[in-house]
Amino acid sequence: MSVLIIPGFHPDPTICRVGERYYLATSSFEYFPGVPLYTSIDLVEWKLVGNVLNRPSQLQTRSGIDGASGGIYAPTLRHHGGLFWLVTTNIHDVARGHVIVHAESPEGPWSEPVHVPGLIGIDPDLHWDDDGVCRLTWSDVIRGGISQAVIDPLQGTVLSESYGIWNGTGGAHAEGPHIHSRNGWFYLLAAEGGTGAGHMVTVARSRAVDGPYESHPANPILTHRSSSSPVQSTGHADLVELSNGDWALVHLGTQPRGSFPRWHTNGRETFLAGIDWMDDWPVVVEDRFTPADDSLGFVDTFTTEALHPRWVSPGANPVEFAIPGPEGLALAAGRSGDASAAERMLATRIEHLEWTVSAEGSGDFALSVRIDDEHQAIVERVGGEARAKVVIGPLTQVVASFEGVPPSARLVIRSVPFDGPLGERKGPDRIVLAYTDDQEHHLFALDGRYLSTEVAGGFTGRMAGVEALGNDATITRFEYTTSTETSATPKDQR
Repeated sequence: MSVLIIPGFHPDPTICRVGERYYLATSSFEYFPGVPLYTSIDLVEWKLVGNVLNRPSQLQTRSGIDGASGGIYAPTLRHHGGLFWLVTTNIHDVARGHVIVHAESPEGPWSEPVHVPGLIGIDPDLHWDDDGVCRLTWSDVIRGGISQAVIDPLQGTVLSESYGIWNGTGGAHAEGPHIHSRNGWFYLLAAEGGTGAGHMVTVARSRAVDGPYESHPANPILTHRSSSSPVQSTGHADLVELSNGDWALVHLGTQPRGSFPRWHTNGRETFLAGIDWMDDWPVVVEDRFTPADDSLGFVDTFTTEALHPRWVSPGANPVEFAIPGPEGLALAAGRSGDASAAERMLATRIEHLEWTVSAEGSGDFALSVRIDDEHQAIVERVGGEARAKVVIGPLTQVVASFEGVPPSARLVIRSVPFDGPLGERKGPDRIVLAYTDDQEHHLFALDGRYLSTEVAGGFTGRMAGVEALGNDATITRFEYTTSTETSATPKDQR
């Protein structure tokens, strides 16, 4: 089985190598800043470098349920001519065209964006031939299938007519194209079958970058459809050549749990597999790499000058309302205590199947775990009251409350294994809402199905975060621990 390398909501991976170092980016949808960027020297252990689109001039996202799963769709990351290049699509701004930015360093600053007009679709890819000609290849929602055109990536100018190069193998939604070259062949990697249970990786090749492309007779080269694998929905892949001449493949997948039909909660995650070559066709070797040790949690006391790049916000810019400093994180007033839709929520990705998040601070604030505004589990402290709130679709209900909560109390949300009796329909987990003072006070437990993609829909995964309620608040400590930890410590900040 492929190795999980970037856990949690990290779909549509794209990868490139510069010297001995690898770089990987993923989709980010409605969260700002957008497009998390990771680096590694061994393909297995990765460090978050930052977010590529971190200025409002580069990215505008939308808040609320109407903005959910909008924003940034699948990017492509490449290195050419001494520069890093990233191309993507903001689905809320799709009529302006695909977005291209570049930078000398992956840490940035990344350039102001240029737009490529007229090539309407998603999942753009950049490829330069030996003469320096740049082609954009994308999933064409007008023509259908995969299309291509010559462009100027610095200006966004389209320099040729667009033309179709492959329609896939007959699976639904031919998308996610990436072009690579090897041994005189050009390879077109694609995703088909939709990004759910029927997802798959297919490939075609040609002697010319603009085709015609011939389909691999053994397609798909990767799929887990109709299998009992614990990893499902495998697809949307990218290739990279290693410094020793070997090749590897990154792809998305999910980890559904529970009884039939099963539910996945952390969104589509990034996995790694090896590549062999047979008759100049790629062959996926899923067990090529050895998993790294499971990543640990973290503690953030927010005393640094800037937010760690793990922190993002749905439809808002964190630097406008979340200010770290010597006293902790100053949160500007967000939603009222009677509302449920996030207005100024600072969030981070849930990356494990069993986890605990907690927050402490002063003022009225909420600790939430969410898929979107209509699928949330929330613990709020308002004055001396702690209350558990559940949001499922249009229904919002305070399901438990407790008076006399001291200001030092810590709000807690925890994922635990589903403990229903044998034969009961089992969800993926239970979400426990609680607070602690000198002991833990259990408020409510929610069936984790309600915070799953199969219920909520969309393309993201569980996020945990904090928001001030009605007035400003200060968060002095946020802690994320896994099932193998009893508590994170400040040295675990990363």
